[in-house]
Amino acid sequence: MTGRELSNIREAQSSGHLSGDGYFTAQCNQWIQDSLGCGQALLTHSCTAALEMAALLANISHGDEIIMPSYTFVSTANAFVLRGGMPVFVDIRKDTLNINEELIEAAITERTKAIVAVHYAGISCEMDAILDIAKKYGLLVIEDAAQGFLSKYKGKYLGTIGDIGCLSFHETKNIISGEGGALLVNNPRFRDRASIIREKGTNRRMFQIGSVDKYSWVDLGSSFLPSELIAAFLWGQLNESAQIIQKRMDIWNTYDDAFDQITSQGEITVPCIPSNCIQNAHMYYIILGAGIDRSQFISRMSSKSIQCVFHYSPLHSSPFYRKYSNQSIQELPVTERVSEALVRLPLWIGVDASRVASTVLHSVSNLRRDQVQS
Repeated sequence: MTGRELSNIREAQSSGHLSGDGYFTAQCNQWIQDSLGCGQALLTHSCTAALEMAALLANISHGDEIIMPSYTFVSTANAFVLRGGMPVFVDIRKDTLNINEELIEAAITERTKAIVAVHYAGISCEMDAILDIAKKYGLLVIEDAAQGFLSKYKGKYLGTIGDIGCLSFHETKNIISGEGGALLVNNPRFRDRASIIREKGTNRRMFQIGSVDKYSWVDLGSSFLPSELIAAFLWGQLNESAQIIQKRMDIWNTYDDAFDQITSQGEITVPCIPSNCIQNAHMYYIILGAGIDRSQFISRMSSKSIQCVFHYSPLHSSPFYRKYSNQSIQELPVTERVSEALVRLPLWIGVDASRVASTVLHSVSNLRRDQVQS
């Protein structure tokens, strides 16, 4: 909490407008547009909703293929599967854990409609290469920037580089509203339709600005708006976003400095930040070296009252995808290795990062010693 969230909610309540697209929603939309430099920002009730809007805007239908990483949250794929699309999974890079841009072109077929760039841990994909491939084959680029709010690639904010960007303000993110998200419309041809889809497929927005004398059902859509209470909470966070990010960066840097020695010794791998990227300190993870059992590591940390958790299970080997795709399991070796060895460390404002870091060092050392002795 930054201090203004609850007073903003009280203000929204006293105004008598609690449904979507009130004063605070307008303020948040404008702040995002002005700060990020995107063409259009539309608050949604989640990043999942923004991704589902992206699938509708892309006209995904049965049999269309969408290239994406397997190491991502299920919403990345679900949004397109709901329209009848087929995710085509590509392995990730060893350094950033983002989609390996060098493997994308080989995955393209005549059925490919879009590439989804998931910016893992708030660190950008190699967007220039992805955009070049998309241009060559006439594909859309959709950015899943759920973890990347206020991160940059070559000076551009994540979510503003592709045709469409999707943000998250879930309580696990840096800037939060409990649930919440936003759709960033960067390709001008999608702007009018995005507002229609967001308003249940109606041209209600045109009615509100006086372009039509009544509104009606004109396209596919759903109820993607957040309530004004969510927007009011988010407004309090957006106005303190620079300070929030800086406090998180201080914690991130404490971790990174502490692990320098065991990283060089190959005991763990830590996040890689390419020189052309500015990250938002969304996550600090470590990838345990070969032979260090992750469950034992997490258990040792838990015994010291420090909660560490792993992350995604690969989508390409999930029960649903195996049934849905009716294909044999792909081999994505980097994805599989990372999914078995990655551990996320606590990162929230106020955490004692020095204590966590020293406990990590102690636990890794003990586990390695035990391994040698056995």
